[in-house]
Amino acid sequence: MIENGISYGDPFEVLVLTILSAQTTDRSVEAVRPILFARYPTPAALAAADVEEVAAIVRPTGFYRVKARHIVGAARMVADTFGGEVPATLDGLLSLPGVGRKTANIVLSNAFGIDEGIAVDTHVRRISRLLGLTDEDDPAKIEKDLTALFPRRVWGEVNALCVQHGRAVCIAGRPRCDLCPLTPWCRHFRDEKSQAVR
Repeated sequence: MIENGISYGDPFEVLVLTILSAQTTDRSVEAVRPILFARYPTPAALAAADVEEVAAIVRPTGFYRVKARHIVGAARMVADTFGGEVPATLDGLLSLPGVGRKTANIVLSNAFGIDEGIAVDTHVRRISRLLGLTDEDDPAKIEKDLTALFPRRVWGEVNALCVQHGRAVCIAGRPRCDLCPLTPWCRHFRDEKSQAVR
C-alpha cells in the first residue's frame, strides 16, 4: 500500500495522489480525488489546467499552491516529454516536478509493480530507527540501510507495514509497547526496559 493507505488506480492517479498525499491525511486526499479526476481525467487535461483552479480543488490537502504547481507541472512533462504515459523508471519519475525518491518509489511499486528501493516517509524513518534497523536520519541513507536488510521482493511492503504499525501500535510520542509483537526485536523497547530496571 502507498503512503497514507490510499488505494490507487492507474499510474497517472498514483502519481498525482502520491504528490498530494504529502503531509496530509487520507481523508483530505480522498475528498479531492473524485473532483480532481472528474475535471482532469488525463495528463493532457491536467497539463492544460489553470493552476489556480487546480489549487482551489486541492486546497484541503494543505500546501495546495505548491502541490497544484507540482501536479500540473508533472502532468505537462508526462504529456509533452513522455507521450502521455507516466514513466516507469526511477530516473524518469525523478525528472518530474514534485517527485523525490520517496514518491518515485511509491509510484513504481504501486503503479508498475517495480521495486527499485524503499519509500522512506516519516513512519518508515521513525519505526526503522526505533527498531534499531538504522541509526541514520537522512532518508537516502535510511533507504540504503533498509534495502541491505530486506530482500527486494518485500521492498514494496516495507513502507506499508511501517505506516500501518506507526498508526495502529507504535504511535508517535505514545508507542503502545504492551501491544507490540515486535518488542523482542525492538531497540527502543530494550532501552526503555533497561532504564526501568535501573
